[in-house]
Amino acid sequence: MLFTSYSFIGFITVVFLLYYLIPRKCQWPFLLVASYVFYYIASPSYLIFIGATTVSTYVVSRRLDALKEMQDAYLSSHKETLSREEKKAYKASVKAKKWRWLLLCLFFNLGILAVLKYTNFVIANFNGILHALGGGQISFLDLVLPMGISFYTFQSMGYIIDVYRGTCPAEKNLFRLALFVSFFPQLVQGPISRYNDLAKSLYERHDFDTKTVSYGLYRIMWGYFKKAVVADRILTAVNTIIQNPDTYQGGFVFVGMMFYALELYADFTGGIDITIGIAETMGITVTENFQRPYLSKNIKEYWKRWHITMGTWFTDYIFYPISVCKPMLNISKFSRAKLGDVIGKRVPVYLASFAVWFTTGIWHGASWNFIVWGLMNFVVIMISQELEPLYMKFHAKFNVKEKKWYGAFEILRTIFLMSSLRMFDCYRDVPLTFYMFGNMFTHFRLQDLNAEAFLGLGLTAADYLLLFICLIVLVTVSLVQERKGHVRDLIFAAPEICRYAVFFVMVLAVIIFGAYGIGFDQSQFIYNQF
Repeated sequence: MLFTSYSFIGFITVVFLLYYLIPRKCQWPFLLVASYVFYYIASPSYLIFIGATTVSTYVVSRRLDALKEMQDAYLSSHKETLSREEKKAYKASVKAKKWRWLLLCLFFNLGILAVLKYTNFVIANFNGILHALGGGQISFLDLVLPMGISFYTFQSMGYIIDVYRGTCPAEKNLFRLALFVSFFPQLVQGPISRYNDLAKSLYERHDFDTKTVSYGLYRIMWGYFKKAVVADRILTAVNTIIQNPDTYQGGFVFVGMMFYALELYADFTGGIDITIGIAETMGITVTENFQRPYLSKNIKEYWKRWHITMGTWFTDYIFYPISVCKPMLNISKFSRAKLGDVIGKRVPVYLASFAVWFTTGIWHGASWNFIVWGLMNFVVIMISQELEPLYMKFHAKFNVKEKKWYGAFEILRTIFLMSSLRMFDCYRDVPLTFYMFGNMFTHFRLQDLNAEAFLGLGLTAADYLLLFICLIVLVTVSLVQERKGHVRDLIFAAPEICRYAVFFVMVLAVIIFGAYGIGFDQSQFIYNQF
C-alpha cells in the first residue's frame, strides 16, 4: 500500500478516527490489529516472517530475563557462602548461557533476512565464476522479500541485544512486543526505533489533543509536499538521464547526480515526515531520522545527520562490539608491537569501520554497487581522518574556518562528495559508475547544458520553475530549523489565521502541484526496497 495512494490515505483516516473513538485502554491493541491488517494487505505471506521474528524474539528475551532473575536470586541467597571466585564463575556460566540464546536468536532472524535477501545475489556471483570456468549455471530461487524486513529485523535484533546487555527490560506481553515490531507507519522505511524510546508513548493511553494532532498533520503534509511535488516530479528527469548513459554524458552526468541528490532527500525525508506525523497525530513519539544533512560540513557530520537511527544502530551493535572484542584487542596488541603505536592503534578502528561500512552497503541492497558504495564511504572517511592534521595546520595558517564563505564551501563540497558516491545507487553498475564519474569531467561541455536539452528530460519549463521554487523553500526551512528549531513551533506561535493559511497552502500545493498523470510516476518510496 503506497503512502501516496488513496487507499493508504483512507486507511490512516479510518485508523485515526477509530483510535480516538474506542476506549483508551484498547488503543495499543487496536494499533496492533491495524498494523497486521496493513501488512496483510501488502501480502498475507509476509505475516509468516514478521510473526516468526516476533515470537522468536519474545521467547529468547523472556529466557534471557529468566536467566537474569535466576542469577540474582541465586547470588542473593548464597551471598554469605560463596567465595568471590565462585560468584565470578557462576556469573560467567550464566553469561555463557545468555550468549548462546542471543546467538540463536540472531542467527535465526538474521538468517531469514540473509536467505530471502541475499541468496540470489550469492547464486549470481557463483554463476559468474562457473561461467568463467566454462561450467553450468545454477537456477535462481523464487524468493519473496517481505516489505520492510530489513527495518523490523534490525529493530528486533537491537531490542534483543539491549535485553542481553541489561539496558532494556524484557517485554512480558507478547502482543505489546508484536506492536513494537510491526507498528505500521515504520514498516515502509523506518526509522529503526529503540524499545526504550518508542515504548514510552506507544502503549500509553492518549486523549485527543488539538495541538498534538495539528502538529502531526503539519508534518504529514510537509512529507507529502516533499514526496509528491518534489521527488516524484524530478524523478522523471533523473530516470531519463540515468537510463540513457550513452546519450546523457559530461555535464548531464553532474546534472543527474545533483537531481538524484534532491530526489533522494525529498523522497526519504518526506516518507519519514509522514511516518513521524502519523504517529504524532496519535500521541506517539517516533525517533527523528534526519537533521538537515545537506548542511553538513564533512562526511562524518553528514552521517550523524542522515538516517540517524541506522547509523546509531551500526555504531552501537557492530562498531563498538567489534572494537572491544577479545580478538580485536589481540590484533591491536600485535599491531602496536609490529607497527608501532601510531599505526597500531588505528588498526582496530579501521577494521571495525570496514565491517560497519561493508554491512551498511550490503544492508542497502544485494548487489555489488551498494557494497562498493559502502566501502567508498569508508575510504573517504578514513582518508579524511588521516588528513585531519593537515587540515588543522591549514586552518591555523590561513584562519578561514570561521569565514561564512568557507562554511558554504564545506557544505557544497560535502554535497558533491556524497552525491558522487550516490552514483553507485543511480547507475547500479560498478564499472559504469566509475566510467560515468570520469566522463563527467572529460566530456563536460557547458554548451550542452542548453534549454532544449533540459526540456528533453521530460520536464517542462513550468516544472523547472516549480522545482526551483521548491528548492528555495526546502533550503529556507532547513536554515530556519538549523538556527531556531522546528518551523512548526514558529508557525504555532503566530496568529491562528496564519496557522490555517500555511496548512491550507501546503494542502493546495500537494493537490495542485503533485506529480500526477501522464509522464509522472507515483512511485514507492526509495527506501522501501531496503
